[in-house]
Amino acid sequence: MQNSKTTEAVAAGIRKRVFEHAMRNNGGYLSQACSAAEQLAFLYNEALTLGDPTLPSIPKPFGGVPSASNPDYHTGAGYNGPFEPQNDRLFIAPAHYALVAYATLIEVGRMDAKGLEMFNKDGSSVEMIGAEHSPGMEVHNGTLGIGFSTGAGLAYGRKRRGDTGDVCVFMSDGEVQEGQTWEAVQAAAHHRIDNLWALMDVNDQQCDGAMDSVMEVGDIATKFTDFGAVCVEVDAHDLSALREARQTPHEGRPLIILARSSPTQGMKFLQKRFPRLHYVRFKSEEERAEMNISIAAELGIDPVDLTDGGH
Repeated sequence: MQNSKTTEAVAAGIRKRVFEHAMRNNGGYLSQACSAAEQLAFLYNEALTLGDPTLPSIPKPFGGVPSASNPDYHTGAGYNGPFEPQNDRLFIAPAHYALVAYATLIEVGRMDAKGLEMFNKDGSSVEMIGAEHSPGMEVHNGTLGIGFSTGAGLAYGRKRRGDTGDVCVFMSDGEVQEGQTWEAVQAAAHHRIDNLWALMDVNDQQCDGAMDSVMEVGDIATKFTDFGAVCVEVDAHDLSALREARQTPHEGRPLIILARSSPTQGMKFLQKRFPRLHYVRFKSEEERAEMNISIAAELGIDPVDLTDGGH
């Protein structure tokens, strides 16, 4: 499908939409929007070959788990288009980036804005932590570190079948603290799975605070290279750098792009919360009002009307 917006405009729209949602709902995953907006905008607006959505623009309710007695079950991957040999496939490994992913789908015209009103509601498929039935999601990736393995397995099968489409895994840097990630990279290199690439949001943050306060990971670029991948590092907020990195030759090996990002990009007010940025919930109505005015000014939009409680 064609989207008339520039990737820069999509990225700006992602941050604005996530911010407005957070203001109205007493918090949200703001730092992920700050760090990943350009990356997800780049994937959906430029880098991936995706067909038209196969699911309705307003998401269906949760349809139950897959089983022989539930033939109408579907995954949220339908928002990324049909499973055709020439189309790319996308796995969003950090399921807590779901709010940012939904905002992206809306900005590129794959989901209706009404879908975000269903966020985290009982019976909704628009989960707070994305599941396999959530818009844009194909598999359950809630367990940290399994995303690259899933992508590698699918890419290997697609390569053997002769599909021309690639498999992309959007990752977060917390996943390098898990051994399964490294096993998957090593296996992908061994089996020469080169229709596989990953874009990793390296914002140095995770649920419990700064990455290094939880577990130091060292020079992950060198590690990825030693484990057999082609690895490049770029400024996550520089779209030209992302485009150039995607063109890096990686015949016979997976490509991993380390996108070094800021968890307060576009919302510098959040630096007051550093390093506890994983999920921003307001400590008081006064803080909510101050954040509303300050961040809206940074984003170049009007503050959210909170006179009715934000809804």
